[in-house]
Amino acid sequence: MRENGAQDDRDAFEGGLGAAMKQAGEGFSVAGRPLVDGGVARGRRRAVLRRGAVVTGSVAALAVIGVGGTYVTGDIGVSQDGGNGAAVGAQATDKAGRTEEPSDPYTGQQVIRTLEELLPTGKFSKQTGRGTTGEGDRKDVHAPYASVVYDDGHGKAAVSVSLDRQHPDRKLPEGELSCPDKNLNAFEACSATTLEDGSRLVLFKGWEYPDRRVETKRWYADLLTPEGYRISVTEWNAPAEKDAPVSRPAPPLSSARLKALVRAEEWHPIIASLPEPAQPPLEQPAPQGQNGDVILDKLIKQLPGRLVVKASGGQETEYAYVVVDDGKGESFVQINVQPGRSDVEGELFGPDAKVLPDGTKVATSQGPGEKGGDGVQMWTVDTLRPDGFRVVISAFNAANQNEPSTRETPALTLPELKKIATNKTWRP
Repeated sequence: MRENGAQDDRDAFEGGLGAAMKQAGEGFSVAGRPLVDGGVARGRRRAVLRRGAVVTGSVAALAVIGVGGTYVTGDIGVSQDGGNGAAVGAQATDKAGRTEEPSDPYTGQQVIRTLEELLPTGKFSKQTGRGTTGEGDRKDVHAPYASVVYDDGHGKAAVSVSLDRQHPDRKLPEGELSCPDKNLNAFEACSATTLEDGSRLVLFKGWEYPDRRVETKRWYADLLTPEGYRISVTEWNAPAEKDAPVSRPAPPLSSARLKALVRAEEWHPIIASLPEPAQPPLEQPAPQGQNGDVILDKLIKQLPGRLVVKASGGQETEYAYVVVDDGKGESFVQINVQPGRSDVEGELFGPDAKVLPDGTKVATSQGPGEKGGDGVQMWTVDTLRPDGFRVVISAFNAANQNEPSTRETPALTLPELKKIATNKTWRP
């Protein structure tokens, strides 16, 4: 184990892989239960947080990190006392196209020990992990991971690593291994870069919850090598990922140290012991649901003329958003278009729902936003056609879902939201 000269690089961690598996529900969470039921529960949204998710939140394969594709180039930073971010453990890989020979299985204890040996000197507790051992050809083996509470006397904190293997020819879904859309997932800093060896690296600094309901910070590094090796390291400034008191101002490892840790050669033999992934099909299945760009274009065309679009974005399918301004402050508007939904009818469209002549059911709601700060209001119109086709639109009196209110009420009225949601243009 190595000495860590930087104070910012020496705080301790109590880890859980759970946060690496969270995104986008938290990293990208839609506002309002209708959208959660309609999109997230169907597994069609990417993360952080995962991307997710915060996917995260891979952090992106195990979590939804985020949704958008906005990149912020450059390193995220160094330790608070100016540490130089020296490499963690053995030298990082700089060779593209390297092939590992399959090795013997690794136990959970071996994965834990590898993580501890790569971290700076400190005390460890609450270790948990999973190895690559399994039955037969180990085809059913879950991704190995390790998590520990790392303590060098400056405050306990959690750190975890997850390892996975995918075929080198697998095409990344849109938004994976990229920075999340800041209008959907608040964060301090993020960079998504392609390294000299062809690896894709995301470095992220954010919070456990995008709305910052608590000051638990979550920082991670997510790496995919040309060989298909996926390594994700996550750290917190608390001894557990959720509901544990914050024990230090920031997580212990600087971005440079996270990068070195995620690139350490010691992870490669462990990943190489996993079964070789199957060759991906030549034709990737087309994403289900209406194209997000098409939804965005339709939404913008239906906005009242008094509104100016300041920002826009969305997902690959089913979801889009705009930030609009009528001179009274910015307002966030999001829409979700879902084909063939009928399982939510009884739960969300009760006796109070209005029924239009064509059989469309309409439910409206006005209340506090689920993710925003003080004073944030969310107005929602939820519509369900007789065949299950569903359109849900919400407007906020804030510039995005994660920040305090910027105006008294949303920029669109309930009648205007209803007019947009029931428009026939949403049919593909």
